Amino acid sequence: MRSEAASLPGSPERPNEDWVATALPASGSGGTVVLLDGVTPPAGDDGCVHTVPWFTARLGGALTELSASRPDMPLPEILSVAIRRTADAHRSTCDLSHVRTPQATVVLVRWDETRVEHLVLSDSVLLLESPDGSVRAVLDDRLDRVPVEVLRSLAATDRLRNREGGFFTAAADPAVAGRAVTGTTPRAEVRSLAALTDGASRWVDLFGEGDWTDCHRVLRKEGPLGLLRRVRALEAADGEAGGVRRWKRHDDATAAYAELPAP
Repeated sequence: MRSEAASLPGSPERPNEDWVATALPASGSGGTVVLLDGVTPPAGDDGCVHTVPWFTARLGGALTELSASRPDMPLPEILSVAIRRTADAHRSTCDLSHVRTPQATVVLVRWDETRVEHLVLSDSVLLLESPDGSVRAVLDDRLDRVPVEVLRSLAATDRLRNREGGFFTAAADPAVAGRAVTGTTPRAEVRSLAALTDGASRWVDLFGEGDWTDCHRVLRKEGPLGLLRRVRALEAADGEAGGVRRWKRHDDATAAYAELPAP
């Protein structure tokens, strides 16, 4: 089995807030991929004494341990328990009711001999490749439905954060696990899979260099680091041309890719 992951910080001046892990049992019969994109809070109070990387490491670690060791637990339950564990780790020191309490997007994938389970929350992307080479993107598009002019206002964005009619991220409320996009695919119908934070998915959804199938081909041929380097080159060229297509010239960018052995 081939499994790779890569991550590049958006700036050398601040820590990378993404988090990624793959876990493969020694038996080789299954595995799991966990990918998080920490939400960078606006300047000002967020009610927490901890950093976003602290949060994503805690949440990512709990998701990896539970998804690898508890095959009896459905993925939404795993996310709920992991959120509760992480919240308990700083409940006594932080205001977890604050709308900007540390939070993250989530992609969680787990497979065994018979099926591939997935969970996606917020704007990170999961790609599932079938044996015939077709690629299906699993997306939670609720953030994309929010008008850009609304997202330019911090107050307006806060009113939609983890609210009905807005968008959802993994923060301190375990109930948000019920809002995730979930599903199960027969193992025989998945040849490989990939997970991307929005800093990596820019290759498709910002720069339009190809569709999700094209993106998957890059991952298969060049690996996650190859895709991330392509994104950085596009960002650099766009900046030199005076591009204004995004708020951040560079974002933390993370990708994971796994080829599943034939069942």
